[in-house]
Amino acid sequence: MNKAQTNARKFINAYNTIDYAIRTQHNFKRSMSFSEVVRKAVSLNYIVRKYEDDLVDFGRLRNAIIHSGNNDYIIAEPHDDVVQKIQHIAELISTPPKAIDAINDKNVLCVQNDVKLRDVIQLIAVSEFSNIPVYKDGGLIGVANGQRILDELGKKIADNISIDKYISITNIEDILNVTNTLKYYDVVSKEVSIEQVLSLFNKNRKLIAVLITKNGSLNEAPIGIITTADILTLNQILENY
Repeated sequence: MNKAQTNARKFINAYNTIDYAIRTQHNFKRSMSFSEVVRKAVSLNYIVRKYEDDLVDFGRLRNAIIHSGNNDYIIAEPHDDVVQKIQHIAELISTPPKAIDAINDKNVLCVQNDVKLRDVIQLIAVSEFSNIPVYKDGGLIGVANGQRILDELGKKIADNISIDKYISITNIEDILNVTNTLKYYDVVSKEVSIEQVLSLFNKNRKLIAVLITKNGSLNEAPIGIITTADILTLNQILENY
């Protein structure tokens, strides 16, 4: 019986942690039921979305474990694997790992706006980085992306323009669509969690990369960059967290 009570108490504690964390993070009303909270948070929280069905089931199980809303009156026991799973989800939601800690190389390669396109292409080839932030007067004005540069060159070829001359005289700034910078890229602070980064990619399917700076400002040098190629790795980190 002691084990049953221990498992039940662990389950209830983890459930309460999840309930409090979601309501606090997304400013949900206390009057909302747990299932309503979960359903509403699905579009806002990557972890909740991933474990939506489990969380709804946990809500039902919570009502089966306790009697008439009295947390001190335990009438059922959850299995060990159920307790372990809800504790894992509770930790992910309440204290998610930071994205900056998941980045192995924190030395982000950047260029200034007046660097020639030829040099940027060579830099992408040598460094194997397909996204290079471009700065002007200390502020981010865009990101040089290998595929978008290739598309631009394809248009010039179609217009019978000499590519060798074009890339030699054109500044990288000249091919950046500055007005659409934040359509394809986002800038966040060093406190951003892995969950929040994954949510950004989920909300904006056109997002190519997320730049991390100290305070999330466009006028700060990046201390990390996460691209769509990193999504699988971030998911694996959450699985093993």
